[in-house]
Amino acid sequence: MKELAYYDGVIGTPEELTIPFNDRVHFFGDGIYEATIGGNGRLYLLQDHLDRFYSSAKAVDIKIPMEKNDLGELLTELLSKVEGTTHFIYWQVTRGVAARNHIYDKNLTGKLWVMIRPIKLRDPNEPVKLITREDTRFLHCNIKTLNLLPSVMASQEAAKSGAYEAVLHRGDVVTECSHSNVSILKDGVFISHPNDHLILRGISKTHMIAACYSLGIQVLERPFTLTELMEADEVIVTSSSNFYLYAESIDGKPVGGKDPDTLKQIQEAVILEYLEYTGKKSIFD
Repeated sequence: MKELAYYDGVIGTPEELTIPFNDRVHFFGDGIYEATIGGNGRLYLLQDHLDRFYSSAKAVDIKIPMEKNDLGELLTELLSKVEGTTHFIYWQVTRGVAARNHIYDKNLTGKLWVMIRPIKLRDPNEPVKLITREDTRFLHCNIKTLNLLPSVMASQEAAKSGAYEAVLHRGDVVTECSHSNVSILKDGVFISHPNDHLILRGISKTHMIAACYSLGIQVLERPFTLTELMEADEVIVTSSSNFYLYAESIDGKPVGGKDPDTLKQIQEAVILEYLEYTGKKSIFD
């Protein structure tokens, strides 16, 4: 199968599946989600993603319809049904199906959705362009909810500008990007916003920090400013689907390019972890 969709036990293509009108996702965006990439039939960092998925569900009182290990097995089984060797795997759980009402039944069981399609990873050696935008999202960014309209609008603005991502900021403090984390290198130190309620704890960023520790690179998890962003030696963008990219410009102004050796060390460590995990020979095969 070239692309797979799953809803509440039913498997088909995205065009074939139908969703009940009263699924609360339609009225409230009432759900949480997770995503990763797959290589050679393995979901990359599956346990990390499952842990965050169940943590997000608990934070908003959504009942996932199966245990964590069972979900991992289901996702792996569904992945085996899709053509190709590199995939984007997305799954979400909505609160369930009920007549529209802001108040929900505490016993409502969630509905699981899965989407899997083949992809090609971006070349991490090709720099990307970024823009900046004020962060207008709500104050629960640490929960991976489906309420993504501000991120959609920021991503659209980035695309209109010919950029890959929009770096969000609250006042002068950088938080994250519209669908990625952003970190900087300065004077050999890796600096990234702390894991508070203003950002989503990025799994790729977490593993990059671990790589820095193993390489002896100092890590500071602290807020940094737009000025620090623009004056950084390197600007790094991380996500689960393109886990390591670096910027060459922000708002049309050149950035980075001042510490390629440290950048390369981290990049190689992150790529090696992915290749060893999946058994792939290259991120491009």
